[in-house]
Amino acid sequence: MSARLHLSPAHGSHPQDPGAEQFARAAEVLGLLADRTRLVLLHTLGKGEADVTTLTAACGAARPAVSQHLARLRLAGLVDARKDGRRVVYALTDDHLARLVGEALSHADHDLSGSRRHD
Repeated sequence: MSARLHLSPAHGSHPQDPGAEQFARAAEVLGLLADRTRLVLLHTLGKGEADVTTLTAACGAARPAVSQHLARLRLAGLVDARKDGRRVVYALTDDHLARLVGEALSHADHDLSGSRRHD
């Protein structure tokens, strides 16, 4: 099964012809993905829930910076947070994000490796 099937607007109840609101929201989401740290955070969360310590180790940024990025992602509705004792555990709000990040990373890998592109 190709990734294109999963991302196809015809799959599920997504509109065939996106309107201005969909383009505006997509631009907002893609703008948030344009930061390396946030991209690593979303990629890591695509594998499952994680706390700030785990996310800090994954992206190699300072803990305060990771917390600020997570706050932006929460404000945009891309990640959720829940308390687990004294820890805060983060998760993606939607599987579309994991697929979107995966596709972006696959595209980058093809560019960097010179691999033949495919559908």
